[in-house]
Amino acid sequence: MSTETLEFQAEARQLLQLMVHSIYSNKDIFLRELISNASDALDKRRLAGLTDDSLRADDLHIGIETDKDARTLTVRDNGIGMSRDDVVGLIGTIARSGTAETLRRLRENGENKETAELIGQFGVGFYSTFMVADRVTLLTRKAGETTGTRWESDGDGTYTIETVEDAPEGTSVTVHLRPKDEEDALYDYTEDWKVREIVKRYSDFISFPIRMGDDTLNSMKALWARPRSEVKDEEYREFYRHITHDWTDPLEIIQMRAEGTFEYEALLFLPSRAPHDLFQRDGSHGIQLYVKRVFIMDDSRELLPDYLRFVKGVVDAADLSLNISREILQQDRHIQLIRRRLAKKVLSTIKDLMTNDAEKYRTFWREFGPAVKEGLLGGAEDHKAILDIASFASTASDEPTTLADYVARMKDGQDKIYFMTGESRAQVENSPHMEAFKAKEYEVLLLTDPVDEIWVEAVQAYDGKEFQSIARGAVDLPSDEEVSEEKSGAYAPLLTWLSETLDDVKDVRLTTRLTSSPACLVSDVDGITPTLEKMYKAMGQQVPSVKRILELNPEHPLVSGLRSAHEERAGAPELTETAELLYGTALLAEGGDLADPARFAKLLADRLARTV
Repeated sequence: MSTETLEFQAEARQLLQLMVHSIYSNKDIFLRELISNASDALDKRRLAGLTDDSLRADDLHIGIETDKDARTLTVRDNGIGMSRDDVVGLIGTIARSGTAETLRRLRENGENKETAELIGQFGVGFYSTFMVADRVTLLTRKAGETTGTRWESDGDGTYTIETVEDAPEGTSVTVHLRPKDEEDALYDYTEDWKVREIVKRYSDFISFPIRMGDDTLNSMKALWARPRSEVKDEEYREFYRHITHDWTDPLEIIQMRAEGTFEYEALLFLPSRAPHDLFQRDGSHGIQLYVKRVFIMDDSRELLPDYLRFVKGVVDAADLSLNISREILQQDRHIQLIRRRLAKKVLSTIKDLMTNDAEKYRTFWREFGPAVKEGLLGGAEDHKAILDIASFASTASDEPTTLADYVARMKDGQDKIYFMTGESRAQVENSPHMEAFKAKEYEVLLLTDPVDEIWVEAVQAYDGKEFQSIARGAVDLPSDEEVSEEKSGAYAPLLTWLSETLDDVKDVRLTTRLTSSPACLVSDVDGITPTLEKMYKAMGQQVPSVKRILELNPEHPLVSGLRSAHEERAGAPELTETAELLYGTALLAEGGDLADPARFAKLLADRLARTV
């Protein structure tokens, strides 16, 4: 058959060049990647054979062959195989998003542990062969098809591809090895001991036999089926790396076994850092589902609630059908039972970390706290468990606090958990709303994650204590003295005039929540906060304009002076300008946006000029 020469996609060529120049010091991973690819192909063949008898195959396995004279290493499988279009699409191009970012990180980071996960993470593990190869030959035939495909490249940016008649079903990859160079960590991969070492280290848990000659190199025993006492932590870590392609160690290992009317086993991991796609709608989330050791599907999101989407691992159920679909999973009562139990176990594990390993807990909450708090937006079933493991920034300390500790510190007579939302800790701490709380040493939670704006609407209380925003409604501290009737009467004309003059405010009133600022803006008890309004607008949602309440500090010289001036010369133009400046400074103090910044700047400049 004729041979065709094609060019790699541009980004694939760049990645090839990086591989050829050995950006990774650990070149052993090329074999790990080839075995992982072969295992995936066998899984797909086995799954296809469940519904199509013609695709069934006996003795699914991975074979490794070495030839010292020819200096080649071959990894072959009798899995699902690839068509010609598959070969061009999967190997000739990189169809996954994020490749450009991968290349940038590779160039910037060079040889370090952080970049070791990038091959697997972006699905380009096949390219790792060029770290050790002068040339790579792939021969494949898709199960059920009559002709195969041979692909070959020396990594120079082009590859040849041809149709062949005599290819066996499955795939073989022959790596034509470069000369041994131990100074460059390039070992002799035709040595049996080296192959065995790599397989044992990276692939011992693969569920198909990995054979070299008459020997089977891996144990094939499902790690989740073995008692915790019989498994080394390193074995768990290697399994975690295999299923996640995250080459940092997991933060915590969770193993479960349920027996009785419905049996399943689970091996779950809490990662030590958040993935790049944690908050992306199409991110890779979910647990691997097996039925009686038979792989069913990746990324089974039905096995855990979405707020725990960062948890990785395997669930092996004994009583599900082998041909279960994602649609059936959503309704299956057994899956719903697993989901509830897994979520409960994960939350209890996090609580144990909080109690027994503060450093691990801090790492976990820093990386995944915003995602976990999304669980407060759903049904109330998990609210208490989530609030028990949550921690928040607080005015009491530079370190986050739990709600239980906050409640324990509450002052006599305090019956509310005070909080304020905002875009940053500094913005919230410097808000005028905080003044009275600081002066009277009342602790306030500083909620700065976007999700905080929403969950505080869904959760009413913790441990019998209601949540109270200090920027909404009329907040009177237990020790506050109300504004006297005499003072309220004295300021009534000014308040009425300001309400009529300032079109952007709903009402104007006196307050005791301010100590050093002249004014602040507050929302109604049921009103939308400015930060939430910004979030909705950023998402493209139409939000009706919301007028807020202007609160004045009657003890501030500016406010008392404005009252006197209004009594003496009501209607004077400069008073209207002062009202605008008063409102604008209150808006800026909370991080708001002026409707007409240029006018505000002119008014301020003119007023300053008259004082010079």
